Amino acid sequence: MADSPTRTPSGRLSLAASDEPIALGPLDGRYRPAVAPLVDYLSEAALNRDRVAVEVEWFIHLTKNSVLPGTHPLTAAQEEGLRAMVTEFDAASIRELAGIEAVTVHDVKAVEYFIGRRLDALGLGRLTALVHFGCTSEDINNLSYALGVKGAVENVWLPAARALVDQIADMARANRDIPMLSRTHGQPATPTSLGKELAVMAHRLGRQLDRIGRTEFLGKINGATGDFAAHVASVPSADWQQVSKSFVEGLGLTWNPLTTQIESHDWQAELYADIARFNRILHNVCTDLWSYISIGYFAQIPVAGATGSSTMPHKVNPIRFENAEANLEISSALLDTLGATLVTSRWQRDLTDSSSQRNIGVAFGHSILAISNVARGLAGLDVAEGVLAADLDQNWEVLAEAIQMVMRAEAIAGVPGMDNPYERLKDLTRGHRVDGARMKEFVSELGLSAEAEARLLSLTPGTYTGIAGRLVDHLG
Repeated sequence: MADSPTRTPSGRLSLAASDEPIALGPLDGRYRPAVAPLVDYLSEAALNRDRVAVEVEWFIHLTKNSVLPGTHPLTAAQEEGLRAMVTEFDAASIRELAGIEAVTVHDVKAVEYFIGRRLDALGLGRLTALVHFGCTSEDINNLSYALGVKGAVENVWLPAARALVDQIADMARANRDIPMLSRTHGQPATPTSLGKELAVMAHRLGRQLDRIGRTEFLGKINGATGDFAAHVASVPSADWQQVSKSFVEGLGLTWNPLTTQIESHDWQAELYADIARFNRILHNVCTDLWSYISIGYFAQIPVAGATGSSTMPHKVNPIRFENAEANLEISSALLDTLGATLVTSRWQRDLTDSSSQRNIGVAFGHSILAISNVARGLAGLDVAEGVLAADLDQNWEVLAEAIQMVMRAEAIAGVPGMDNPYERLKDLTRGHRVDGARMKEFVSELGLSAEAEARLLSLTPGTYTGIAGRLVDHLG
């Protein structure tokens, strides 16, 4: 008799018991295409592949430098065979490792056995004891995580973030001279240019990318409590500090000479704080763009076949920016938690970092997803120049600042009748709408010098933008 299907307490068929794996989280479900590149660096499988890589390179490093008596450099074919465990790491390798771990109940030990199984075929069976020599699990794990995070940052996250910042910068340059009413505290204020405001966004984000691009990815390989105790006891003649340093640097990492059993993870906390800050600035970009869309400064290009609302067919919702906001908040929260947790370890070791670091990929995934959404959202915007111009023309009172400052300059130059400029402009403009004709009439009644009067009479809200357009050039 066939087994009865598994059901939930409500009587429904259990999805968890399905033959097909079903994602628990959205990053491995509907959002998988956007975050898939991170799988090669921050997934469990990628971590195991990096563990194999670290173990293999340590084996090669020890033999190449004849660190232990009885070892000598390997042949080119043997080195190639060892490295093939990494380059050819595939689904079958993942299954084999899982099977070994089911017995060992230890992930790093499983990697050691995985490599040991393959040494006989390379003529290296007598050196099985050299695999994982002098290492504690954290020697392998800290280097593997560093390699994975480094790869994810340099090959996935930074390229995506830089492309987004370049996209915003290109928009800034294209719109550098389009005047726009500013709003401070939500109220009409001194005009600017759309391009300059976009340039501010690009500049802020770019500074964070510069910091992230200078990240040091630290690593260590120094034994159970960081003292090379087992190394010196077994091979006292070796310069173990130099062996360790050259190995870590050979992996493309920065050697940390002073650690407990774990590498202290301070570099991770620093990196995650920088990425979280980038996220939060990008979140601010999203809220500003969303607000500009809501007042009509940008028109959204409809996507053929897409539905903006289930009941209001006229709507084109700014969903890309809203989706990005949510994912940036989730990413930043996770990054904050990682940064706070990873800098603390009781005495020489506890395992709080172990569970925490398994969520690094999730934190990066939500950030990458947000970056993708903002890029797509930006690509669907058209500048509504007519709306921007009309908004400026409805707010001539913003010239009050210019008139006041010209009056102050005139007073300093000795022109009579320039007393109390702020109060006179406040009486004219505060709480009142002032059109162009009334503003020009007011200027003509002030008794300014001919040059100053002509300068102010030629000014409009659309031309009162200072050097806003030229400031965009700071983007380079």
